[in-house]
Amino acid sequence: MTSARTQPQSPRPSVPESPQRFLVVLDADSTLIHDEVIELLADEAGARAEVAEITERAMRGELDFAQSLRERVHALAGLPVSVFERVGQRIRVTDGVPELVAGVQAAGGRVGVVSGGFHELLDPLGARLGLDHWRANRLAVRDGLLTGEVEGPIIDAAAKAEALREWADAAGVPLRRTLAIGDGANDLVMMAEAGLSIAFNAKPRVRAEADLVVDRQDLAQVLPLLGLRG
Repeated sequence: MTSARTQPQSPRPSVPESPQRFLVVLDADSTLIHDEVIELLADEAGARAEVAEITERAMRGELDFAQSLRERVHALAGLPVSVFERVGQRIRVTDGVPELVAGVQAAGGRVGVVSGGFHELLDPLGARLGLDHWRANRLAVRDGLLTGEVEGPIIDAAAKAEALREWADAAGVPLRRTLAIGDGANDLVMMAEAGLSIAFNAKPRVRAEADLVVDRQDLAQVLPLLGLRG
């Protein structure tokens, strides 16, 4: 199955193109994993309902992502850094992720995750899953406590698209052989940049704009779309 869009190839003459080489880039929350990590953190702060409502509005595209992220992170102020270990144990990886990663990598491709969530939780998860790349926000900490602020650049829609381009160029993969998978409005710029976009567990707007929609909660279903299994 092919995309309706064709993107120009990024010139990387030192890395020959393989007919089975792909770059697959996924969103994290509600895509790579079942959970919204900031809501798990908000549980620890007693602010789950408040944060969930802001998250939902941002995912529907009703709020600017950067502003909504700062508002949600503010609710986490005062949490100890020990919260990351507790929340990390609660994260549930989506069915089919190990199969997707193994299948793409066995064909010489790469898998990356770019997230509006946080490095403090994505780092151990990315290492455990054997991802090739991952990028996320960082939470500011002072004296062992979260300050309620984000440290460094915010990973918004434009930053997600930039990560896809950067990783494709580094791997010698033309954009027409990239695949972006996401569920919310913050993924749409990245999905438009990719050769093929898949709405997974997605909001209505994302389903309408994606090339393909996957309803079953199993990311191994992506492999046949790449000709890697099926």
